[in-house]
Amino acid sequence: MREFTYTVTDPAGIHARPAGLLVKAAKALDSTVTITKAGGKSSAATKLMALMGLGIQQGDTVTVAIEGGKEDENAAALERFFQENL
Repeated sequence: MREFTYTVTDPAGIHARPAGLLVKAAKALDSTVTITKAGGKSSAATKLMALMGLGIQQGDTVTVAIEGGKEDENAAALERFFQENL
């Protein structure tokens, strides 16, 4: 399992548009991706409503866990996605 942390910089946090992009990116991978908000709430990155239900706002730090498949490649791709979109 690979993990990385990221502090959300998008002024609106993870709202509908970026959450939809994240779900699409996660579904394209051959790994299971889990997003955990500081405080312990977590969601599969492929579940749009659950992801939005985490209420992640600008300044919140999340932990992204990638398990199975090509973990190293998928972790690198998701880190790029977060930096470019969130």
